[in-house]
Amino acid sequence: MTEAAAEPHVIREKSTGARSIIRSLEEIGVDVVFGLPGGAILPTYDPLFDSKRLTHVLVRHEQGAGHAAEGYAVSTGKVGVCIATSGPGATNLVTALLDANMDSIPMVAITGQVGASLIGTDAFQEADIVGATMPVTKHSFLVTEASEIPARIAEAFYIASTGRPGPVLVDITKSAQVEEADFIWPPVLDLPGYRPVTKPNMRQVREAARLMAIAQQPVLYVGGGAIRADASPEILALAELSKSPVVTTLTARGAIPDSHPQNLGMPGMHGTVPAVAALQKSDLIVALGARFDDRVTGKLDAFAPNAKVVHVDIDPAEISKNREADVPIVGDLKLTVADLVEELKAAYGQYGRPDLNNWWKQLNHLVETYPMGWAEPKDDLMSAQYVVSRLSKVVGSDDVIWVTGVGQHQMWAAQFIDFEHPRQFISSGGAGTMGFGVPAAMGAQAANPEKTVWLIDGDGSFQMTNQELATCRLNGINIKVAIINNSSLGMVRQWQTLFYNQRYSNTDLETGKGTQRIPDFVKLSEAYDCVAFRCEVPEDVDETIRQAMNVTDRPVVVDFVTSPESEVWPMVPAGVPNDEIMYARDLRPAFNEESN
Repeated sequence: MTEAAAEPHVIREKSTGARSIIRSLEEIGVDVVFGLPGGAILPTYDPLFDSKRLTHVLVRHEQGAGHAAEGYAVSTGKVGVCIATSGPGATNLVTALLDANMDSIPMVAITGQVGASLIGTDAFQEADIVGATMPVTKHSFLVTEASEIPARIAEAFYIASTGRPGPVLVDITKSAQVEEADFIWPPVLDLPGYRPVTKPNMRQVREAARLMAIAQQPVLYVGGGAIRADASPEILALAELSKSPVVTTLTARGAIPDSHPQNLGMPGMHGTVPAVAALQKSDLIVALGARFDDRVTGKLDAFAPNAKVVHVDIDPAEISKNREADVPIVGDLKLTVADLVEELKAAYGQYGRPDLNNWWKQLNHLVETYPMGWAEPKDDLMSAQYVVSRLSKVVGSDDVIWVTGVGQHQMWAAQFIDFEHPRQFISSGGAGTMGFGVPAAMGAQAANPEKTVWLIDGDGSFQMTNQELATCRLNGINIKVAIINNSSLGMVRQWQTLFYNQRYSNTDLETGKGTQRIPDFVKLSEAYDCVAFRCEVPEDVDETIRQAMNVTDRPVVVDFVTSPESEVWPMVPAGVPNDEIMYARDLRPAFNEESN
């Protein structure tokens, strides 16, 4: 029942708290939500049944709902939404919330809670999800009155999408859902103390420009914040103006086209030799939405010993957290880099342009000497890197989104897929969540039905959440899955090879050639009514990929049977200085070797 609005732009309707949840999501502009009902959220699923503006995707596990919301958010820049019930339904979201928090992904999770009078009584399926998630979210709300619901949900979306993006949880009691209260929109937000700083301090921007104008060995260190802030055009302009080399972290792949001659690739534990060297030997690091995490710095006190640091980030807590910044700049990355471009032009007028020829001579020598490649395995099984590199070449880069699980296949995807566009690569960076792939690909495909979404997954990672193939099939979400099946927990096995004398304790999954093949991925996928192929020899790879591309009416899964001997190189072992990067086993590059 709808009453006449009290004011031209104000909505006032008779409602229940449950209906107010749905109406709030509709007024915010949400189009897709991923969820799984249960007793404490059941009142909300009743008005959801009547909504003409919300599409609900019924997942098979709440973790899948959370990762799907992440895939939706990363691929669109909009807030992803998931819904779960109380107790285990809510706690099943915690992994996805942690993942979103580590990678700064805007997401709102709505959970049902037991009735307000039952809180603290150990009622059936009661869990303190607000307390449990506070350390792994940007914020968590508990709502006990129906009248509060529109404001708390609006605040959740505002917090999730402004400043440093992140996940917000809204836990709503069953008693608030069934209570009657007018739905009034727009609500009044009450967020004292929450004022993200977006405009940078221009004196600091000018100092950053001065340092760039006099640096002899500068490097732009681009992190996932570049994707979240849609700052790729401005960063590209800064790179081309300054002629500086650029390195892009895992979550920033695609921020600068891989084909751009100044892009040296990914730095860090499994980064390219020139990218690692560019950071390690630089005299000025301009960090743009990056956080100096341990996978990039290696042994922190030995990282880039001669470099001054300009650190730009929307989150003041990140600046000087791991590496002291000489010029700290808090601000929106897109706005700040645009200002830096203008100030750098002025600085060049005052100080002249630095001569970077010798710096580029050193880096180009490393690019030519240490290209990405691999050694063929000795067991006559297919190399995983060959499969991934052919996926990139056969599928191409336009209108394609690449998603990964976590493990060796994730690193090979980062190394051998050509990324030309931002929001083209979705992976779990900070948390490293195995099982991320299938649901994240589902969310990306639901948000981008006009694009092709390829998931590159591992046989271990795939087995954690593959039940969401049923969700995909029933909802017409036709993702494509390439399982890099090396029959093992490959990254752990690689460490056992290198650091535990090849004692393969509990890493053999028995899914590959010559094993029990449990499960058989082709049969498993066909049970979900997907099209499935198996490919075991290099000669069949291209044609199998083309066959998969021709399937458009349902999800398709390809079981690429590869060698467990394939390893990820280059590598900087954990806790070791980046100077000790290994290009391949027993082959250490010398950063300072003379070029011809």
